[in-house]
Amino acid sequence: MNLFPMFLKLSGRQCLVVGAGRVGEPKIAGLISAGAKVLVVAPRATEAVEQWARAGKIAWQPRSFSSADLDETFLVVAATSSSKLNHCIFREAQRHNILCNVVDDPAYCDFYYPAVVRRGALQIAISTSGQSPALAQRLRKQLEQQFGPEYQNWVKELGKARRRLMTCGMAPARRARLLHQLASQVPFAINVSRNTKFPDSGSVL
Repeated sequence: MNLFPMFLKLSGRQCLVVGAGRVGEPKIAGLISAGAKVLVVAPRATEAVEQWARAGKIAWQPRSFSSADLDETFLVVAATSSSKLNHCIFREAQRHNILCNVVDDPAYCDFYYPAVVRRGALQIAISTSGQSPALAQRLRKQLEQQFGPEYQNWVKELGKARRRLMTCGMAPARRARLLHQLASQVPFAINVSRNTKFPDSGSVL
């Protein structure tokens, strides 16, 4: 199976999580972080999920799943303790053409959660197509050492430099070459926002 790698914009989109225990909680947290509108359906919830509901970060309905919960839903995560219920949710989602992930059950997933290294705007996602989550986690730990916290601010500075180059009237080929040169620097070997001189000042780098 060949997977199509992509990063989704979930801000403002309706997402459903069925199940609010220890398995569902981190999935809910990830959707909150992405700015999704999260509906949680579960008879019981962890303390963290209850707190998110009280704070208005999610809508929690303490009841059993209904197929009507899928109305106007962009994607759904099934995270209950019942495989039978999770598979039922997956089949209902398929009938509604809604992307579904049944946690820890690769055969019942339209998408997988990758292991992710996050450094601000920089995100590195690792997937084994559900074959070995343990390997994905090991690779994530290795990459976290390779790409340290300094990358968060460095990527931000590269973004500032890119915006300046995009507005200075430079030829596209030359601009692309400069952007690649900047990105090839060791993080903070130069301060790209302060020390980089652009063509309008008569010199480059």
